[in-house]
Amino acid sequence: MYNLILPLHSLVRWLVLISLLAIIFRSYFGWLGKKEYSKFDERLRLIAVTIAHIQFMIGVWLYFISPITNWFMHNFSEGVRLREIRFFGMEHVTMMLIAITVVTIGGSKAKRKVIAHDKFRTQAIWFTIGLLIILSSIPWAFSPLVHRPWLRGF
Repeated sequence: MYNLILPLHSLVRWLVLISLLAIIFRSYFGWLGKKEYSKFDERLRLIAVTIAHIQFMIGVWLYFISPITNWFMHNFSEGVRLREIRFFGMEHVTMMLIAITVVTIGGSKAKRKVIAHDKFRTQAIWFTIGLLIILSSIPWAFSPLVHRPWLRGF
């Protein structure tokens, strides 16, 4: 199961990033350009939040079946001293929980706004913060601290 969930998590990460970038772009464009909030904008918000939630659920599933986090949980005192183990056992999951919370709050707040300007502004701010948290906590291929491939094969 692990060999299926890990590549799936790697793949869906790109969908999260693309959908968040799309909604952030539309939100800043609508906010600063004083555009009307359309059904497309509403759908895009819903898609971005939904994909982020799906990714988070895949990540939680992965967390509980991963040999890295399993080792971390059973060897906590030693695991917190090992950068890569600590990253996946503690840091990544904590930051992603914070990010999904920020994205969810932003989506919910935007949904309740009535004025298009307020919807766009709310989305732009909350989703940008969420994306920055996500970007800071992904084990990028170029990271000198903890790195993983750009995309894992199935």
